[in-house]
Order: sequence, then C-alpha cells, then structure tokens
Amino acid sequence: MKENNKVKKAGVVRRGIAWALDFLFLSFFFFPATYLYSGKWMMSYEEHLWGITDPICLVFLVLIFAYFILMEAYVGWTVGKRVLGMRVVDGKGNKIGITNSIIRNILRFVDGLPALNILGIILILSSSRGQRFGDRIAKTYVTRITSH
Repeated sequence: MKENNKVKKAGVVRRGIAWALDFLFLSFFFFPATYLYSGKWMMSYEEHLWGITDPICLVFLVLIFAYFILMEAYVGWTVGKRVLGMRVVDGKGNKIGITNSIIRNILRFVDGLPALNILGIILILSSSRGQRFGDRIAKTYVTRITSH
C-alpha cells in the first residue's frame, strides 16, 4: 500500500460502525421486501418456509454479498464506508477489482469465526496494516483518507 500522509488504515471500531451502517442501509430495502413477501415487517424463524434456507433469506444473502462485492470492486466503498470516509484499495491505492473483491468478501466466513467476527477483529488489531484474513489473502486494505 502506498504510504503517504493522506492514507491511514481504518481501525476496527470505524470498520464495525461502517458495517452496521451498511446493514441499516440494506434494511431500508429488506424490511419492505419482507413485508411484501409475508405481510409482516419481520418474520420469526417459525414463519419461514424452510428456516434459514427460506427463499427470501437466500435472496437476501445473495444480495448482501453482491452489494459488498460490487460496491467495493467498482467504486471502492460501501455506503457505510463512504459515510465514515473509508475505501477499500489494493497495494497501489487503486480500486480492488472484481476478483479481489470476491476473495475478500467470501472469506468473511472465515473472519466471522468462531462468532461475532472475533477472528477478523483479532487479525485487524494484530496487523500493522489493519487487515483481516480476507484482506490478507486478497491483498486489499481498508483505508481512511484524511483531509490534510
């Protein structure tokens, strides 16, 4: 990653807040879709046809991954990252492209282990460049841009 006084790694708290903002943003689409699908804003586990493999859950899962993959690949940020002044870059400070974005985002499953993204948090905190496992394998970095 190019080192200069305008590029800084994004910390774990900032990244966590951005992630929460992304899910808040996605909720503006998912809650109305759930209402149209079921007549309720929020469904209980028992109300799903097949539990977590209910068609609406599978569609939402695909849309969540598509959102993160496409936004980070082509614009360099998600809504949450943009609000907090962050972006995802490669080692030269450029957009990461579709392949690296797929790798980075599919490996969220590993970073989420054992639960609540604990492995990802530990790896971000222990990395001099603030990288979780997915970032290390994809050679990507979450940075924040300062104004000075």
